[in-house]
Amino acid sequence: MSQRPQQNYIPALTGMRAFAAYLVFISHFAYVFDNSYPHIIRRFLGEFHIGVTIFFVLSGFLITYRYYRGFHLTPYWFKHYLKNRVARIYPMYLLLTIGAFIYYYFSSDQAITKGSSNPLGVMLLNITFLRGFFFRFWDSGIAQGWSLTVEECFYLSAPIIFLIAKKYHKLFLQPVLITLFGILLVLIFSHVDWYGFFGNFTFMFLFTFAGRCFEFFVGIQLARYILKNGIKRSNSTNFTYLGLTAIFICIFITALQPIIPPWNAGLESPVGIITNNYLLPPAIALFFYGLLTEPTLLKRGLATPFVELLGKSSYIFYLIHLGWVYNLLHSLFNRLNNDVFTLYDKWDVNWHSPFEYDTLNLLYIFIILNAVSIALFKFIEEPMNHYIRRSAFLIKYKPRPKGIID
Repeated sequence: MSQRPQQNYIPALTGMRAFAAYLVFISHFAYVFDNSYPHIIRRFLGEFHIGVTIFFVLSGFLITYRYYRGFHLTPYWFKHYLKNRVARIYPMYLLLTIGAFIYYYFSSDQAITKGSSNPLGVMLLNITFLRGFFFRFWDSGIAQGWSLTVEECFYLSAPIIFLIAKKYHKLFLQPVLITLFGILLVLIFSHVDWYGFFGNFTFMFLFTFAGRCFEFFVGIQLARYILKNGIKRSNSTNFTYLGLTAIFICIFITALQPIIPPWNAGLESPVGIITNNYLLPPAIALFFYGLLTEPTLLKRGLATPFVELLGKSSYIFYLIHLGWVYNLLHSLFNRLNNDVFTLYDKWDVNWHSPFEYDTLNLLYIFIILNAVSIALFKFIEEPMNHYIRRSAFLIKYKPRPKGIID
């Protein structure tokens, strides 16, 4: 008899979120691995942005897994669904985005506003997620937050996706049409000077829902398969490690691609886009299927309480690992390094500083960012999440309405 995992919650996939966030962290700071490392290793680590693809496939899976069976597109259902999405995503994003623009006020860091003379307008684009549609501003504010515009587009379209899949049995025709729509927007707006709105094909394919939608649809299909067939299976194929192998092959292919200026990774080449957007998601789905159906050591590790906690706080880690919070920590370690050498001069000793090595400082910052993420999750994100869900925002709270999975 087929068996479904514990309804609503799968610990190994929560732990997987931390793993995905750490991959993105490595990709952003791969430059600390200097020329003493082989070039292909540095390129390989620089393509660990695949953590974003993992997030997208995982989002497609989890939203479908939680809502697909009880889905019925009524105003009450949609308001409840939207309320849960707002409670999960928006509070910490809003607070940290406001923090980014406060940081800009004191530091004049142009990375926050992308050189705009209207910082309030850029902040408005950020807090409404609209910046993700404009090539000029997609990485303003919290740079990595561009992916939340993609996520929000999926959240808003998921009910329509479910409706079409259930009523007309058309699933994978949908991403084709969505992508074609994105291509049409580029053809229309690429020659219009409107802050780069769908300004070029590379931007469209890598940083908008129109280009990245296939990743979500792969997660949707995996969830539909699990909901129909359960997690019991008779064959002995090790999908966990088969999927992992396929993932690393995709990374290797991307690492071999030329870097095309002004971009900075092989991901942004034509082969890189095809590999990341269309070959990598099925590999990730195989890996997830293994995690769901196989009792591996990796699955047990991802489901341990500490890794689970890291997974729960990984959303905050993702938002603070690059940008103003990281910059403050980096400046702190630079000052500490100067203070240590000043102290050494007073002592008239020629010792090494524990803060003089970029790789060690990055490790310190990684540990601190995780500690900050856990604290913010425990004392701000989780309480605010529960408060909004139980509030009268959008719809009056009722304990677990029939057909609704929180």
